[in-house]
Amino acid sequence: MKKLENKTAVITGGTSGIGLSIAKLFVKEGANVVVTGRKQEALNKAIKELGNTAIAIKADVSKLNEIEYLYKTVGEKFGKIDVLVANAGVYPLSPLSEFTEALFDHASDINFKGTFFTVQKSLQYLNDGASIILLSSTVNDKGIPGHSAYSATKAAVRSLVRSFSAELVDRKIRVNVLSPGLIETPIFNSISSSAEEAKAMAENMGNFTPVKRLGQPSEIATGALYLASDDSSFMLGAELLLDGGFKSL
Repeated sequence: MKKLENKTAVITGGTSGIGLSIAKLFVKEGANVVVTGRKQEALNKAIKELGNTAIAIKADVSKLNEIEYLYKTVGEKFGKIDVLVANAGVYPLSPLSEFTEALFDHASDINFKGTFFTVQKSLQYLNDGASIILLSSTVNDKGIPGHSAYSATKAAVRSLVRSFSAELVDRKIRVNVLSPGLIETPIFNSISSSAEEAKAMAENMGNFTPVKRLGQPSEIATGALYLASDDSSFMLGAELLLDGGFKSL
């Protein structure tokens, strides 16, 4: 029996990296999957990989009208939602002295505001007993140079899980947070000037973890499946940490 048979799952930021890996595993486990992204080209590519049981909707989580359009479309096609993965996020890095207002707003609007309203706007479309998974990060309670705004937004996401859980428990909706560590995703290409620099950065960052490697998106996807399925039926308001020991050791 597939763990998400006939379930409907929405995954924001599902066109690459962790989000796409989660989408692939959910499809394999029987779910009707909806992925979102801000770029049509990336959405088209993702659907080719996911197959005809998935659909892609262009939506920017920092824009409330686009979130509302997303859920209206999902409701019309699939009805109620069983699993929501609020994965869309950005990774802005800069020293405190050089951090701009534009960078701050970009991080806050997508990572914090976007996550908050991704959940709020979903409420009328969620089945009672649904699972909501928010994506935070292992740095949500660590101090790392250049990460101040990013870490703060991810700490905010961790906090939201507690309050959301308290508000939605009467509907038997479980809200939990998945906190990855250093994961090998295309993000390194976006913050590097060349493929060689991206590779060197990834290798260097992998050495920061006790296991001396980066995690793989597929390893995070298995955690998301646990939180999405009945396997985690007694888990509520909690954090699932998958970081190769980065926070703990």
